[in-house]
Amino acid sequence: MPLGSHRMKHFPIFLNVEGRRIVVTGGGDAAIAKLRLLFKTEAEIVVYAADPAPEVLAWAKAGRLTLHQRPLAAGDARGAALVYGAAEDAAEDARVARIARDEDALINIVDNLHDSAFITPAIVDRDPVIVAIGTEGAAPVLARKIKADLEERLSPVLGTLTRIGKAFRHAADVLPMGRKRRDFWAAYYDREGPRAFAEGGKSALRPTLERLLDRHLNDADREGHVAIVGAGPGDPELLTLKARRLLDEADVVIHDGLVTPEILELARREATLISVAKEGFGPSTPQEEINRLIVEHGLAGVQVVRLKGGDPGVFGRLDEEIEALEAAGVSWSLVPGLTSGAVAAAAVGQGLTKRGRNASVRILTGHDMKGFADHDWRSLAQDGEVAAIYMGKKSARFIQGRLLMHGAAPETPVTIVENVSRPDQRVLPATLATLPQAVADVPGPAILLYGLAPRAVAQSIDNLKEAAQ
Repeated sequence: MPLGSHRMKHFPIFLNVEGRRIVVTGGGDAAIAKLRLLFKTEAEIVVYAADPAPEVLAWAKAGRLTLHQRPLAAGDARGAALVYGAAEDAAEDARVARIARDEDALINIVDNLHDSAFITPAIVDRDPVIVAIGTEGAAPVLARKIKADLEERLSPVLGTLTRIGKAFRHAADVLPMGRKRRDFWAAYYDREGPRAFAEGGKSALRPTLERLLDRHLNDADREGHVAIVGAGPGDPELLTLKARRLLDEADVVIHDGLVTPEILELARREATLISVAKEGFGPSTPQEEINRLIVEHGLAGVQVVRLKGGDPGVFGRLDEEIEALEAAGVSWSLVPGLTSGAVAAAAVGQGLTKRGRNASVRILTGHDMKGFADHDWRSLAQDGEVAAIYMGKKSARFIQGRLLMHGAAPETPVTIVENVSRPDQRVLPATLATLPQAVADVPGPAILLYGLAPRAVAQSIDNLKEAAQ
């Protein structure tokens, strides 16, 4: 079951066409464009065209393809790996498509997604590394842009590194499968291989692989490690580069329930994903069980990412997990993430602090009612104070009562930001007087920004105050 809700109409595969027949109908510009691409394969290429262009005739004469100067007929598509209808004539392409389907051949009609059984992606070629880019026919211009970006980013020597690496795979099989073997190949492709090629060219790659293999064979088994990583509020583009790298390297990802499917999709496909969801005032994974899981997997010698929504150090029970890891002797590291309060403030176009308004900001959790009872409500109730309140929906009436009791103005702005940074984010302006009613219609996780109104609303309030004066 995929993590996201999208279902692919076109499943991406790489088809083995070595020695198989690919049929192209038509001899004009569309056919020529396909033929230039197909010449990169090891397929037998057969063209049916009554009036082929000079280029097609020249390729046939050079033996690069077999040319039949007539239209495709019944029986011609039988056994073909692929058929391309490139006659640039709707009636003729439709006739070719019927023949191909009758003879169980996969058909692609150029520029006709609806009648095609397959589509040809945009391709970045670093043979034997091939990157295929598809948009299910929806945005070919975007596919070309992505192709151009990848062409710039992928090293032109990547193909050479891969060919030498492929020839060495059997030798590297002496390494145990899993982390140790992955580390070896990662070191070759990320660091040692490019450096060796830059210094000594292609001939330096095999000796580099041999030295690298010897080093990895003689290394002691790698110890387990737990990286406690902030996932931010939900938008995968707000992840740090370090967080993305660790997700790509992790063997096990132990994640909160609020971590979005889009972020979990960034984990290495072979990684084990373990949800330790917690629900405010509802069923939850006990913290003791979370501690046990991260320790257990860390001691098993694997690379663990403990993925927490927002920033691990803000209401994330970070210290309890670190203490459990240290008590068990498991190494750990910490990668901060963007905390939801800061991102919520950005969503309303406001700073959490502002010269002349507030020189400090409070970060509170409404989940801890007992702690709230001891809070310094008198100072927070003063004009101009700002607080980001996490998990405050169920305690909204309590918060309202405490602040009003200590002198806060009922018209003090409180902005509710639901599903911070996600596609379904909502910004709901309210006041202290209307807060309990406003949060009653908010089903998703939310941040309450006490003392802050959305920028446009805040400017309107300021204008009214100036007019009154």
